[in-house]
Amino acid sequence: MTTTPSQTVGPYYVIGLCRRPDDDLDPDGVELTGTLYDGQEEPIGDGLVEVWDAAGRRFGRSGTDKEGRFRFRIPRDREVLDAHVFARGLLRHQRTRIYLREVEDEVLAALSPEERATLLARAEDGGFRFDIRMQGEHATVFFAP
Repeated sequence: MTTTPSQTVGPYYVIGLCRRPDDDLDPDGVELTGTLYDGQEEPIGDGLVEVWDAAGRRFGRSGTDKEGRFRFRIPRDREVLDAHVFARGLLRHQRTRIYLREVEDEVLAALSPEERATLLARAEDGGFRFDIRMQGEHATVFFAP
């Protein structure tokens, strides 16, 4: 008996994902915004970004809008958040990290300066900005599950 081939995430992608806003990890925190881009630097308007604040044991989820933008309200004192990215065409989510400050840790130490730069958020308007690029010259570093 042969198995059927794997299917890409198709027209039913959003049915399995809750699109309700769940992006306030800390209502009194600072804003983290960004844009999710594909390999041609085009915004991905139907993606989903999730973040996990391990220190505060908080989870957040934000769907992207038509311009590929996502947002979270995060605790002011964090250094790093874990992130998962879901987008069309992916069979599995992609894992990355968002560093809000340059810190000494084994993950950043193992990366080249160019790769490290893809994981560093930048301060913007009293909050942070972190763009995610799925492919291309400045693609975000993703980690194996």
